[in-house]
Amino acid sequence: MKMQHSIRAAVVLNLLLAGIGFGAETNSMPAVKPPSPPIVVQDIANLPGKGLLQHDFIFTGEFDTRKKVATISLVQGGKVTKTYQIPTMDPSNGQLSEFSDLHRLANGDVVYAYKTGWRKVDADGNVIYDFKCPSDVGPDGKTYWKECHSAQPVGTNKVLFMLNGHPAKLCLFNIKEGRMEMEHVMQTKSETGSVHGEFRNVRMTKAGTYLIAHMDLNRVIEYDQDWKVIWQTTNAPSVWQAVRLKNGNTLVSGNHNAFAREINPAGEIVWQFGNEDLKGAGIVLYGVHQAVRLQNGNTVLCNWCSGRLGKQKTDWPKTVQVIEVTPDKKVVWALREWTNPDLGTASCIQMLDEPGADEDQDLMR
Repeated sequence: MKMQHSIRAAVVLNLLLAGIGFGAETNSMPAVKPPSPPIVVQDIANLPGKGLLQHDFIFTGEFDTRKKVATISLVQGGKVTKTYQIPTMDPSNGQLSEFSDLHRLANGDVVYAYKTGWRKVDADGNVIYDFKCPSDVGPDGKTYWKECHSAQPVGTNKVLFMLNGHPAKLCLFNIKEGRMEMEHVMQTKSETGSVHGEFRNVRMTKAGTYLIAHMDLNRVIEYDQDWKVIWQTTNAPSVWQAVRLKNGNTLVSGNHNAFAREINPAGEIVWQFGNEDLKGAGIVLYGVHQAVRLQNGNTVLCNWCSGRLGKQKTDWPKTVQVIEVTPDKKVVWALREWTNPDLGTASCIQMLDEPGADEDQDLMR
């Protein structure tokens, strides 16, 4: 996986965007890229929390190239009780597949995005619906495959998904009726070249607005249902995900920049967590994908290592996959499970001991 942009490129792009109607913001904290963590990995003996017993959850990650299959793991009572798998090389088109988003509904059904499409399965893994990304010809005349890294259930019968492409489109599909209810062209950095870095997770909020993490534009933009921009922030370089919190703020994750930030409606950073807050803990954040705010105020971060460690696969099992931190930045849970069970790389987690239904946008994820 390639890193998306340098801070220099992000600054230049933001200045350009400011010239076409995207206003500047006043920040209470400087939007400075945290220092890159060292590549030397330290194997920490004692981690805080109760390991797999800390929470019930469902978990997966992108780009686990150690294996011929990618796996979603359902963890209950400290044990993996169910897995869902796909081949890491899609046999229908020869493209790499990887899990980039997942949601478990209240009835046990699971919706996930797997790069070459999205799928809804029942609790036993039987396919309810499977959407395959098509190939297309870009404005440059070159054939490419579209990508899907975000698929969010909206109620029990609809899925909101982003289709990376030229152009990229946000889509709402009605599974029950077998039809597309909405397609909207999204702005991206470029109309040619790779579509891989355009978007990861995007979300419909509980209010019905579209909260879009524009990864290649280094900003989050919120649109109403008429596609009017109603909020945005540039404090989100290489943003992987944006989540609307119940207090009205927005939680964003910084991908390879290895941070999570809470941003208020005025665009000010009111809380952030990164490697500077882990000094002395022996834990390193390599890339923050999904960030989840719990009802108790704690924040859970997925620490994706394979982007920075790359071919150093023997070091991957030394890394912590998930951490939970309190509002005052104390680490209360750090999960490292690479052997028995081998949960793999960390991109997505849904805590199953939180109240509310994910398909009703009750969870802050």
